[in-house]
Amino acid sequence: METQEPVLSTTLDLVRWIGWAQRKAGEDWVRERELTHEQAFVLGYLARSPGAIQRDIAEISRTSAASVSSLLQGLERRGLVERRTEDGNERSKRVFLTPAGAELISGFEDAMRAADEIILAPLAPGERDALHALLQKVTAELPQPTRS
Repeated sequence: METQEPVLSTTLDLVRWIGWAQRKAGEDWVRERELTHEQAFVLGYLARSPGAIQRDIAEISRTSAASVSSLLQGLERRGLVERRTEDGNERSKRVFLTPAGAELISGFEDAMRAADEIILAPLAPGERDALHALLQKVTAELPQPTRS
């Protein structure tokens, strides 16, 4: 059976295709490091918020405390995170990236910038500026996404 190219008939179909290409680049990067999306998300969060408590991780990842505990156990076994008990409170543990965890995810932003360059490669600098301005105009009145 022959594979057909997707029919991209509207402007927003094209925008979604660009989003798909960018998302796929991120997924490929994560998969190459033998991480799940959830693991990569938590490692990225810990890079920005060292010493987070498990409850915060559960909240930001919109999952249960039990799921976070299981996920962290897997990351600990791989030597990517460590949980440290707070002085005087054995039940409260703070979570930190290990050097190996920080190194594993260190190139993500560069990989995403490279993917953006590949996506935008057909455009001349002026065309990129025009596209950027048009997308800013389109998104100016939309609800802002939340970072959680």
